[in-house]
Amino acid sequence: MPQDTTTRSALIAFDAIEDGGLAEVEGTVDGDAESLILHRDGERVRAWFNVCPHAGRRLDWAPGKFLRSNGLLVCAAHGASFELAGGECVAGPCRGESLRAVAVEVRDGGVYLANP
Repeated sequence: MPQDTTTRSALIAFDAIEDGGLAEVEGTVDGDAESLILHRDGERVRAWFNVCPHAGRRLDWAPGKFLRSNGLLVCAAHGASFELAGGECVAGPCRGESLRAVAVEVRDGGVYLANP
């Protein structure tokens, strides 16, 4: 049954993510607590599970600390590099695969999980 988004709390305040920046938050997806990566691009926020498709490890090198190189998100474990427009791996051991997207929406000054 779809949840009413008006009763859920924001994952993070929109302004807490600098434009072009990344943030790690915890969110409940399909009933499970999950680590999520958020990327702000202007007025838009994209989200993915904080899991590299190569080996299933978190992408951050420390909680909420991400490596970036040439505008790409880089997995701290094995160096896979992901573009931030869609989460596709463009270099490294999982080239051609993608991060698993999570639907989010920006409203009322916050970033929320979108209705499933």
